[in-house]
Amino acid sequence: MYTGIVHGAYPLTSVIRKTGLSQLSLELPQALLEDISIGASVGLDGVCMTVTEIKGQQLSFDAMQETLTLTTLGGLEVGDLVNVERSAKQGAEIGGHNISGHVDGCAEIVAVEQTENNCSLHFRLPPQLTKYVFKKGFIGVNGCSLTVADYQRGEGCFSVCLIPETLRVTNLGQKGVGDWVNIEVDRQTQVIVDTVERVLAERFSD
Repeated sequence: MYTGIVHGAYPLTSVIRKTGLSQLSLELPQALLEDISIGASVGLDGVCMTVTEIKGQQLSFDAMQETLTLTTLGGLEVGDLVNVERSAKQGAEIGGHNISGHVDGCAEIVAVEQTENNCSLHFRLPPQLTKYVFKKGFIGVNGCSLTVADYQRGEGCFSVCLIPETLRVTNLGQKGVGDWVNIEVDRQTQVIVDTVERVLAERFSD
């Protein structure tokens, strides 16, 4: 479980591609390595990954084929910045919203609006996720807990507004039109929508 408050964006130091698997490695500052161990969960661009190897300050993770297919991790190269969040600890403050690290799909950036102190990113969702997104609702974008600023349901497009601190700490400020990001919809919203759909379907089928 994660809070959606990214600790920082760090470059990949190694990408080793094997059949049906890629090993991703990156070096983290000492502050993010406290109590880290093999088997620990770390969020990489919003994807829950397991630490498989530790060498000094370098951590490695194995991304299986399903993860490579469903997320943006399969397209990463050495030097690409990756958002990193350690898993939430019991009793820790949740500054964003609960994120599971189970990505629902990828969205394409279709527009970027940059002003002096703000940046708005516009995304196009895959059709299967459009019913779970609402204006002013929560959404996870590359592991960042963000509020949906606007939503055009008919077009399947939504936007978020990023403050300078978010641009500084995460990799979203490096993204441009045509880039893809990992999306995790709000689980509570998903449960409500699916439950209502199921109840209505059962009612009208009687």
